[in-house]
Amino acid sequence: MTSTPKDRSYRSPAGIAGGVLLLALAAWLGGDALLRGTGRTPWLALAALLCVVPLVVAFTLRPAVWAGEERLLVRNPFRTITLPWGTVEHIRAGYSSEVLAAGKKYQLWAIPVSLRQRKRAARRAARGAAEGLPLPTETPGKAPSDQAIDDLRELAERFADRGGAPAVRWAYEIIVPSAVGLLAFVILSVT
Repeated sequence: MTSTPKDRSYRSPAGIAGGVLLLALAAWLGGDALLRGTGRTPWLALAALLCVVPLVVAFTLRPAVWAGEERLLVRNPFRTITLPWGTVEHIRAGYSSEVLAAGKKYQLWAIPVSLRQRKRAARRAARGAAEGLPLPTETPGKAPSDQAIDDLRELAERFADRGGAPAVRWAYEIIVPSAVGLLAFVILSVT
């Protein structure tokens, strides 16, 4: 269930930047509590870090979408979904990006929808049309998320004959450490 070099990759640069900043903040605060804390404080800090760090990774660094010739691979915070193109019914972006496949709806966390970017792109397109200027090819009058969805729709149409069954794998490497950290934090706080 890994991506291949030919796959198109979609990720949120803002999400990645935010995740790196949150991890740096957690390392700073948690490291300080581990090194300078007294009594049970280091243990509470360790449990909190064990709970928080996987969640920050899950919601900021982990989300990604890869689109290849055979399938669409969606990596969300707690699961990875492999969708052969033949099972993809519809890809849309309203207030969030979604793919409908095999009768189920899956969110595309890696392609966040920005209403502000949509408005900005629409204003730019309207201004260019009013002035009679052609739109540059690198900014076709669409928000980046809408352009990504259009690219995915085009791939879904082109490779619709590729069959297979959808597969969902839960991200236990995220879920288990977070649950253990939360449980340890609660036990340490109560006792």
